[in-house]
Amino acid sequence: MLFSSITFLFYFLPAFLLLYYLTPVKFRNYSLLLGSIVFYSWGGPVFIFVILCTTAIDYLLVKQIEKANTKTRKKQFLYLSLVLNLGILFCFKYLQFFVENVNTLLGWANITGISIPDIVLPIGISFFTFESLTYVIDVYRGEQRTLSSFGNYLTYILMFPKLIAGPIIPYNKIGSQIESERMVLAADRLKGFMRFIFGLSKKVLIANILGETVAHIYKNDLVNMDSSLAWIVSIAYTMQLYFDFSGYSDMAIGLGQMFGFRIPENFNFPYISRSITEFWKRWHISLGNWMRNYLYIPLGGNRAGKYATYINLWIVFLISGFWHGAGWNYVIWGAFHGFFLVMERLFLQKYLKNGLGMFYVFFVANIGWVFFKNEDLNIAFQVLQHMFSFQFTSSFSLEPRFVLVLLLALIFAFIGAIKPVEEQIQNEDLLFFKNGFRLATVYTICVVCFLLSASYLLAEGFNPFIYFRF
Repeated sequence: MLFSSITFLFYFLPAFLLLYYLTPVKFRNYSLLLGSIVFYSWGGPVFIFVILCTTAIDYLLVKQIEKANTKTRKKQFLYLSLVLNLGILFCFKYLQFFVENVNTLLGWANITGISIPDIVLPIGISFFTFESLTYVIDVYRGEQRTLSSFGNYLTYILMFPKLIAGPIIPYNKIGSQIESERMVLAADRLKGFMRFIFGLSKKVLIANILGETVAHIYKNDLVNMDSSLAWIVSIAYTMQLYFDFSGYSDMAIGLGQMFGFRIPENFNFPYISRSITEFWKRWHISLGNWMRNYLYIPLGGNRAGKYATYINLWIVFLISGFWHGAGWNYVIWGAFHGFFLVMERLFLQKYLKNGLGMFYVFFVANIGWVFFKNEDLNIAFQVLQHMFSFQFTSSFSLEPRFVLVLLLALIFAFIGAIKPVEEQIQNEDLLFFKNGFRLATVYTICVVCFLLSASYLLAEGFNPFIYFRF
């Protein structure tokens, strides 16, 4: 069930909010858990049992980690949990990819390939697997105690605002919130509602409209596109991806606030970055933090010399690429970003000042997203060839609506470069509670945006979510 769907907006969410607010505070976790099970079961009724079973086993293993008297014993239970979580992720997400590549090698040797049935990917498996790992590893390290009950742990894993697309919230960032009796003030509900509408508008009124034209161009104009059209579709996809995913993160944060949770920010104007290093501190922040704390630092980080640092960066970004999908295009995309991170540490960083740095980041990101979008590498290289052929021959027309939305997307993506704007947006008090006129104005804008979004969803059938398959 997508947040940006009629079913969620007009049926599930109102019913859940009524149930949640009518439930006594000390029992609200049960309401949240019930709602989360229904939410996930809507799109994957079989897989909810997979999550429930693995979560139960994981909970018991982590209890044993905490109880174990020796480090060896702790490691044994840690490895069992890692095998459980990563094994399930591998079987559902990567097994078919590996079999296909093995079959390709066997085919070169004229050997009959391996046959396996098609595997359906559970929604959001990469997100809740990484969250399970944070809980296991934090308890193993002694940084956190286990949650007091299985119900609370299940609530942590299944909490629907962040279940299928993040943000990836470490156990140590939200465990105390789950175990406390959360009082939700009227101001929190209003702020959360506004944040949700803000994200919904980004997703529906910007990402969807851009995505329609991007899909149409890829389907109908791929062979005959010239450089100008290739760059337009590349930039449009760059904006579509940003507003799609950041919009979904905004909706998750807003929902969490309406339920009394503080969910960490996941995006912070990534395209105003002056380097790829900075970009990864602003883009998908929760994944970057996870990779740093649970992969890069355990590998040695930058503590073992510069060459080891470069290797660690490459490993982290190869895995980051592979985390996004079982395809060589994701591996190339991860290696591509890893290359620029290493180059920046070697010499490039000192040349990236002011506007030049932003231009460089946007240029590199655009090229990377071409690989990210196209699992068929032939299509990716075909688009890149068009982009850099510098041939401006074809005639094409773009819908005025698309052109307007693309311009607005570029403005909103870069408006954070104006320092006072970025500072005010990061200040929650901007959200309008300083005076009644500002509150009324923003509330009116939210209502209008909601009505426009709902109208679009009712009138149009195009409502993809790019990160749904991750």
